[in-house]
Amino acid sequence: MRKPETLTRNGDFCRIYRRGKSFSDPLLVTYVMKSRSSGIRVGVTASKKIGNAVKRNRARRLVKEAYRLIKPGLRPGFDLVFVCRAKTSRSDCGSVMNAMQRHLAKAGLLQDAQNPQ
Repeated sequence: MRKPETLTRNGDFCRIYRRGKSFSDPLLVTYVMKSRSSGIRVGVTASKKIGNAVKRNRARRLVKEAYRLIKPGLRPGFDLVFVCRAKTSRSDCGSVMNAMQRHLAKAGLLQDAQNPQ
């Protein structure tokens, strides 16, 4: 992810946690909120509940890679926050990507092949 498309400020994360719509799964929690920007901004968090730094970094890498693969099919104009869970670091990229796709489909962010927006 490039710098302009990442969420870095604590205030942005708190705002999305408070006002955004959440979708949960044993692997991942996704918060979605409409934004004023024309692109998609993304933040990934992994708390110390997941484990040591190696496990947290692996979980973040898996989520970022899954997002990179899904990104071309997303509608712009949203802020996303992905919260890693304990099972995330022990899973593979495909299962994280499936969970992410389910969440984004429920949120209505995936573009259909018949109805591109």
